[in-house]
Amino acid sequence: MEKREGIITFGGEPKVLVGSEIKVGAKAPEFTAVKNDLSEFKFSETSGKVRIISVVPSIDTGVCSLQTRSFNEDAADLGDVLILTLSMDLPFAQSRFCAAEGIDKVVMLSDYKDADFGLKYGFLIEDLRLLTRGVIVVDKDDTVKYVEYVGEVTEHPDYDAALSAARELI
Repeated sequence: MEKREGIITFGGEPKVLVGSEIKVGAKAPEFTAVKNDLSEFKFSETSGKVRIISVVPSIDTGVCSLQTRSFNEDAADLGDVLILTLSMDLPFAQSRFCAAEGIDKVVMLSDYKDADFGLKYGFLIEDLRLLTRGVIVVDKDDTVKYVEYVGEVTEHPDYDAALSAARELI
């Protein structure tokens, strides 16, 4: 499995990412994750829609919580754009978070089982087995149109750039 160093830090400490780096222009890889009801999610089920994939280490942290709430609020203005939030949190924790925070427009997905998303999109932090923070925008034809691996995991992504990329596709 490919390992990449020097791309991100976590609290100032360099971390190794495992998996293939996803790039603009690439075909978005198929991946499976776990829905909050414990059923399987397949990315191919969402083909034909513009998708924002918001990636967070854990919804139980301040920045991750704000990132998820921000995309949930922005969803209303985006129309027919599907927003997926992926983390390694268990589906139970994701459900609890969504209920407590009123998250109702974002589809929460857990990569805890196989790290399939993390490995195929290069977001898995090797020693922590968490996903690094980032955002990906995929068009209706499954082509990656925007990618951000946030350099310091404890910082926010560029929301405006991601939203602008999505708006260009609708």
